Amino acid sequence: MRRESVIGLCLVLGGFLSFLSAQGTSGRVSQDSIPQKRQREVKTNSDTVAPFIAEKKIVLQDSVIFNKPEFKPDSKKAVIYSAIFPGLGQLYNRKYWKLPIIYGGAIGLTYAITWNGRVYNDYNKAYRDLMVGPGDSYKDFLGVDTDVYARKDYYASLLKRRKDFYRRNRDLAIIVAVGVYALCMIDAYVDAQLYDFDMSTDLSMRVVPIILGPTSYSKTSFGLQCSINF
Repeated sequence: MRRESVIGLCLVLGGFLSFLSAQGTSGRVSQDSIPQKRQREVKTNSDTVAPFIAEKKIVLQDSVIFNKPEFKPDSKKAVIYSAIFPGLGQLYNRKYWKLPIIYGGAIGLTYAITWNGRVYNDYNKAYRDLMVGPGDSYKDFLGVDTDVYARKDYYASLLKRRKDFYRRNRDLAIIVAVGVYALCMIDAYVDAQLYDFDMSTDLSMRVVPIILGPTSYSKTSFGLQCSINF
């Protein structure tokens, strides 16, 4: 009887331990299966999304960098802009460093034209007053106490030479201003034409011997050939 009781107790303990072991195994499997499933889902989503993101970046780079049109000025527009106002052609060609030179020259020529023109007008008025009257503006140049009628021809010639001198200077400044205006147009046209001209940094010169074959006018000759790379 005691023996049977011991055997029965062992069977009960064995069944209880088997039950606990099955519960632990099923718990681990269920806990491990869920993260693995999620990991597979995350991996699958990352595999499907990552190429799309990478492809989208490539498309954006292509659209921003490679499809951007390169600036190339039009020579006709550059000439027209420069004809409308000096310096606009250089501004259109993006040659900003030339603007101070152009406007500095324009200011200097404008001052030369206006100053010589003003002095010429003063001498011209004095000459006319001396010759035909009735004004006496010539006294501003000859002096108030000067007896101009005693040497009228001399003073008239003096005033005439001076007014002609300033008139020539004024006309010369006008001609130079017109030349600078035309030069601005030419410069804008040439800049637009040679905007993408490839200027190599290799400035070198090669001297090589050559043999010139005989012709009907000369015999075989030897010489040197010079080539310049720029």
